Amino acid sequence: MTLSPRLQDTYRFVSSYILRHGRAPLHREIAAALGIQSRGVVNRYLQALEDAQLIELVRGHRGIRLTGHTPGTLPLLGRIAAGQPIEAIPGQDEINLMDFFMGPNRFVLRVTGNSMIDAGILDGDMVIVEQRTRAGNNEIVVALIDNEETTLKRIRHNKDGTVTLIPANPDLSPVIYAAEHVAIQGVVVGQMRSYR
Repeated sequence: MTLSPRLQDTYRFVSSYILRHGRAPLHREIAAALGIQSRGVVNRYLQALEDAQLIELVRGHRGIRLTGHTPGTLPLLGRIAAGQPIEAIPGQDEINLMDFFMGPNRFVLRVTGNSMIDAGILDGDMVIVEQRTRAGNNEIVVALIDNEETTLKRIRHNKDGTVTLIPANPDLSPVIYAAEHVAIQGVVVGQMRSYR
């Protein structure tokens, strides 16, 4: 079952509250966290999460229990050495991919080209972008140039008011633009690559 963004927000709040406090939130706490006026809407959201087998509604004051099934998670089995081998110690945790990749104002772009290979972003990779109109120096941004072309580059704001877009490939050169010619559309916050 695919959860709507509102149900994802509800599940994320409920599950993180339970993990933090060791007990379920009250309905009014859920309503306040989500900016909802009606507790009836909260009840509908919780029923939908129970239908998706993510929570179990039980009798009691704080009658919400997490089920063992958490969609959007993968088991975190430990660490792996990329240098000297280390002892393999199995872990018992999970990584919540929803928290890792999902979020407000995020979207995905498929990368074409090799201008960012030294940043580990290869042709065919997918980058998760948080929609923003501003970025700090050295952040990897989606930049719209002259309202015509977009590019993925590191950004540097220069003291003279210009902007430099910097590739992460030694075969390519940085390009300097007047600031009014570059509109930041987002900042890269994650990356995905499939080996299949």
